[in-house]
Order: sequence, then C-alpha cells, then structure tokens
Amino acid sequence: MSVSVQQAPTAALSSCQTLRNPSGPRSQGDPNTTLLTRSPPPEGDELTATEEEVEVEGDKQTEMEDGKLTEEEVANHLSSLGRSATGLHHIYQFLSLPRQNLKNVSILCHYVHLQKLELPYNRIKDLSCVSHMPYLIMLDASHNELSEFFGFQPPKNLKEVNFSHNQISAMKDLSAYASLSKLILDYNSFSEIRGLEKCSSLTHLSIAHSKISRISGLDNLPLKHLCLRGNLIKKIENLHTLRTLQVLDLSSNRIQSLSGLQNLHFLGSINLESNLIREIKEATYVHDLPLLRELNLKRSPVQEQPDYRLAVIFLLHRLTHLDEQAVTAEEKVSAVNKFDPPLEVGAARDHMTHVVYQHMQPQVIFDSTLPSLDAPYPMLILTGPQACGKRELAHKLCQEFSDYFAYGACHTTRGPYFGEEDGCDYHFVLEEEFQNMIRMGCFVQTMQYGGHWYGLSREAIESAAREGLACCIHMELEGVFSLKNSYFEPRYVLLIPTSTKEYISRMKARGLYSNGQIDTAVSRINLYVKINKERPGFFDSVISSDNREEAYRALGQLVKEYLGLEEQGAGGGEHTRAAPDNTQPDVSGEPPAAEKVEVSSADSFSRNYWNKVQAGLTPQKTSAELASIHRKQQMVREALMGKSPGAYTQLFKRSVHTAPSLLAPHSQPGPSSSLNPNVGRPLPDRIEDSSSEESRASSGLSMHSSAGALSVGSPSDGLDAGAGPKVDPLDISMLGQNLESTKDHTESGLTPDAPRSAPERVSPTLTTSPGRPGSNAKPVLPPIPSGRKAAEFGPKP
Repeated sequence: MSVSVQQAPTAALSSCQTLRNPSGPRSQGDPNTTLLTRSPPPEGDELTATEEEVEVEGDKQTEMEDGKLTEEEVANHLSSLGRSATGLHHIYQFLSLPRQNLKNVSILCHYVHLQKLELPYNRIKDLSCVSHMPYLIMLDASHNELSEFFGFQPPKNLKEVNFSHNQISAMKDLSAYASLSKLILDYNSFSEIRGLEKCSSLTHLSIAHSKISRISGLDNLPLKHLCLRGNLIKKIENLHTLRTLQVLDLSSNRIQSLSGLQNLHFLGSINLESNLIREIKEATYVHDLPLLRELNLKRSPVQEQPDYRLAVIFLLHRLTHLDEQAVTAEEKVSAVNKFDPPLEVGAARDHMTHVVYQHMQPQVIFDSTLPSLDAPYPMLILTGPQACGKRELAHKLCQEFSDYFAYGACHTTRGPYFGEEDGCDYHFVLEEEFQNMIRMGCFVQTMQYGGHWYGLSREAIESAAREGLACCIHMELEGVFSLKNSYFEPRYVLLIPTSTKEYISRMKARGLYSNGQIDTAVSRINLYVKINKERPGFFDSVISSDNREEAYRALGQLVKEYLGLEEQGAGGGEHTRAAPDNTQPDVSGEPPAAEKVEVSSADSFSRNYWNKVQAGLTPQKTSAELASIHRKQQMVREALMGKSPGAYTQLFKRSVHTAPSLLAPHSQPGPSSSLNPNVGRPLPDRIEDSSSEESRASSGLSMHSSAGALSVGSPSDGLDAGAGPKVDPLDISMLGQNLESTKDHTESGLTPDAPRSAPERVSPTLTTSPGRPGSNAKPVLPPIPSGRKAAEFGPKP
C-alpha cells in the first residue's frame, strides 16, 4: 500500500492542516488547502476497507511508541486559522502538542509558517526543526530533555521562549536574537548569567531555581520583570543600570541586606521571601522608591522583630501590600502614631499618662498651683532648639528678678555636661528611677529627645510657688505641646537662631555634640519656625538668640513690661519691687502712685495683646452671656451681704480655720470697716456676723499657701495682715471685685438692689479673666503679679 500527498501549487501551503477525509467540506471550494489523500491500490493487491484502517492504525501506533511525530497528529493539533505572512494564503498558525511523549519532531521542518509552537511535557532533545520556521514568534519547550541552549538558527521575529525544566547548564551568546523580549529558563543548571548584552528588547527574564551565586551580565538591559528565585545569591548587586525594572523576585536566596536597590526608581514590587534579612532598618534602602507598592519579607528573621509590621509600614508609607497582605489605612495611622506621632498626639498621650498615674496615687492637694477661678498660677516657659541659650537665659533671669521668678529644674536621664550641676541645672536620674517617677504621677509633662527622657515634675513648680514666686522653665517644643494640655497657662517665649552658620559654629565650639546631634538640632529650627508661622499666638513672643546679650535684653524688657516694672526701672536705675500690698491707700480711696503705675502698665500690655487675639480668634460675649454673668454677680453680692446665706452656707460649708491668713486683703479705711483693727467703729452686727460666717464657710476651698499672692486681682488684697485670727477668702476675682463694689454701696447707704445713679467704680488692681483656666478659652494670661515671700505676709508685731 502506498500513501501519496497531494501537493499544493506553492510550498507555502505545506503548513496547512491535513484532512483525513478529502471529500469533506474543507476541501470543497478551498483550492489553497493541502489535503492528505491516498493513491488507489494497484491491481491484484486489493485490500478491504477494514484491513486498510487496521494497517494505518498499526503504523501510527508504532510511530507514537517511538516518540516520532506524524503528520496525522500535526493535523489534529493545528489551530488558529489565519493568513500567511505574505497575506496570500490561509494557514494554521498555532501548533500545540503537550504531553504526547514526543522525542522526534523533525517533521515540523515542513511547517514553515507556524507562529506559535507549544511542545511542553515531552521528551524532546533536539529542536533543530525550529530553524526552518522564520515566522515563529512564541516557542514553549518546557519540561523536556533539552541540553543545548537555543540549538537552532534564530527566527528573526522570535519574541518569547520558555526553556524551563530542562537540562541546560550553560548560556551562550544571544546577540542574534534581537527581537527576544521574554526568556524563561527556570529549573535548569545555570551557574552564570551571560550572553544577554545585545538583547535590546528583553523585558522579562526568569532564571529561577538554578545555581546562580552572583548577579551579573544584565547591564543596561530594558528589563521590567526579573526573577532569580531559588538561587544562591547573597548580595544584591549590579542592578543599578536596570532603570526600567518594575518587578523583582529574589525569594529563596541568601540575601541579608536590601542595599543595591536604591536607584531603581520604577521598582513597584519586591519579593524577598525566605531570605536572611534580620534588621528592620534595611527597609530604609528602599524608602525613597516612589513607586514601591508591594514588599514580601515572609519567612525571614526580620519578622521576629517587635512591631515589625508597623515599623516597615512606617518606613515605607507608600506600601499597599506587605507580606502578601493588604496594608490598611488604620495600620498606616497606627504606624505614624507609634514611631513619629504628630506633636499633638504625643502631647495628648503624655498628658493622659500623667493624669492617670496621678489619679492612681493617694489623693494629694498641691496647694500653691491649683487652678483658681480668676487666674492660673503664673509660669514663664523659654523654648527653642537645642543649645540656643534657653537654660543660660533662664538662670540669668531668675537671678535678676529673684523677687518674682524661681528656676524650675527638670529631671533627665542623660548624663551631665561639663559645668552642669545636679539639682541646679537638672535633676540627673537613672532611667529606671525616671520611669518609677512617671508611674508615681510625679510629672506634669515628659518627652524624649536624643534618646533621653526629660520631665517637668510638679514638685519643681511647687517649690517655687511655696515661696510666692513664679516658675521659670526651659523645654523643647514637645514639652510645650504637652504642657498646653494641662490646666497651667504659662507665657511662652520662643528663642530661635536666625543664622544657621553661627548656630552650628557655636554648637561645635562647645564640643558636646556629635555631627548627628548638630544636624538634628539644625533641622528642628524649621519646625519651630513652621509652628510659629502656622499657629498664630502659639508663642507669646519670639526673640532671636544669635546674640545672647541682646536676647537677654529683649527678654528682660519683655518681663519688665509683663510685670509692669518698666517705669520703675527707668526712674530708679535698677528694678525695684512694687509697693507692698499692705500699703494703705490715701483718703480718696485711690491706690498709691507706684501701684497704679504697675497695674496700669501690666493691664495695658495684657489688654492690647488680648484685643489683638480677641479680634481674630475669639467671639465677643453675647448679651445673653453678659446677662447671665450679671445674675451670678448679683447672687454673689447677695450672699456676701447675708441676704441669702442658706444656699451658699451649705455649698461652702467646711471646717473652721483659726490660723491667721497669709493672704489678708487690704480694706479701704472708713467708718464701716470692721476688718481693719485700726478702725474703732465696727460694722452693724448683722453684716459682721454674716460676712464672718461666709468667710469661715468658704475657707475650706482656700489653701494656706502663697497661691493667692501669685494671682492677679486676688480678693485678699484689701485686708490687713495683722488683723488677728482670720481665714482665707475665696480666690475668685469677680467675687472680690463685687465685694469691693458692695462695700462702696453699703457705705453710701445703697443696697445691691438699689438703683445707681452712676457706673460703679472698679478697683484698678482687679482684672477680669476672659475664661476659666485650663479650658483653653483664654488665649492671654493676666500679668505676673508682684511676688511676695510667704514670710512677708505674717502677722505684724
């Protein structure tokens, strides 16, 4: 028997699918299709149809057992009918023969028009037939027994080749494959990458699970996807020229560092699973990659680090997937709040920590610094970057104005610098002791800077307050944010260097700071400037610290205006204290001249500053609010006059103190004053009894300390300290103001409800508070009053 092939007019049709049935529909009207036909058997050698089919099937089975590809099998697996490269004929472009146990595919030499050839999962060792396919674009010969690398003449349009899972051990020069764009060589035995220098179109290269120990031979390739998974690579190197690389897979290697990826600015995905990366700080090498979105560090020692995930998310805030898990917005916020919280967040946490620990301790009343209703305890805070002269100016200020200020020494865990004294500049403690103090609720605010803890203890403020002095403290910006959350309302003065060069030279001259510390300090100058620019009123005053003497002169001038001592300092040659509070006013009821100067200057300073801030930030009080305030004042006056003692007696009922008061106010001389021992005529019995009863009842809310001495407009300013056993009145400025007003009307024969012919005259020594201390509703504090030592308020001989 013989089998003949009917040839088409041109050789171009040899790659068309052959048909078993020549009379089928594909042969009719299709002159360009090659048909496989049989020649008629010669005479005398006729075979039945059944015998012929058995013979053909037997031949086919024999060929397949030998692994030889037949035309019949080719015909069964051709697909994708289309036009030839010349466009003149219809041909089948794709041939796929997976898992056919093929060894010999030499018959494919006649199928010259194939564009895609897939021969995976066979036993092929020779692919020389590909040399006859000039139009071939895609070749898949994976999972075979190839040992030769590209053992065929290069088709000029070959773009994608898959030689994975073969037995190839060496790469050769592929300069002739200029169109090659995708090359997959996984699971072979390569030990070196070579021969790809001229592959100017190669964008996808995968050589996974081989024996490569070093990355090389990839210079200036236009790679976008590089996979070197499962090799013996220990270091990321020679990738800096891959400017277009987007996806990098180096999993299952022996890499210990991410160094070498810094300049790959198009890199969006990095897979380093199952490597030897141990430190979180390695992520800093890829911190500046703007397009990095995916990072995989699974099964690496770095995952054992505490807070590993949040730390990596914080360093690489652009990530959308970490270790094949999506990065949520909540995780990004948590990472920032944990490792670099905004100043407000850190201050809020610090404040909450100290409040909670203070409440956990046994109840302690800090008598001198409790917030009052008329004015908070006065404090002065000097803030600015490191080594700007805060501490030096604070010491100098407290020495010159020793009657008004006392230095508040903070606690720190760092060691003392040259010349620093324990207890004078700082309280130097160990970190363990510092943490114990936090848990004991000893601090008002704490912060970390330069790896050390700093904290302002309540005792440091109390020690100054017990002496009747305002506290002067210096701290960094974080401490200012924390202190603003407390009920203290200090004045904040910013000391800022304006010459960076001079600031750096001064720090270097001290010889106490490393280059890193100097760089950090310089970088924080812009932070202070930004806060001052974006938050008007955050600092009460800003002073340049380039020249320390000029800075102190400016600070001193500011404090004199603050205390109302400017005119006194000019007249006397040196600053003097204001007139003692026990000085009696003249017969006309006006305060002494010195006192008037002090109060007028201080009130003017505060009033001007308050008006500026009030105009831009704080709404004016409505008529309803003013009416409410007036009603409350009326109730206070009635209570003090004894017209409604029941409710107030129950409200302020406390144990009676018999010790003489340190805060005895001065009363105006007159026939109706019963509180001045020099005046012989007492008030009527009813008024005397009710007033005394209310004073004794309210004394339970006042502390036997110097707090009143530091409050502006204290109602105690009108009593004589030597009047015998008396008790402290309420520390309420409005109450004191209305008490004086009530006394004036009582002397003139008017009652609180009687009509008034003229506006009431309020004592100039009293100032009204714009808001309750600690509510952050009062942007401007009252001036620091005249400091008085506690001993000066004792009974007179």
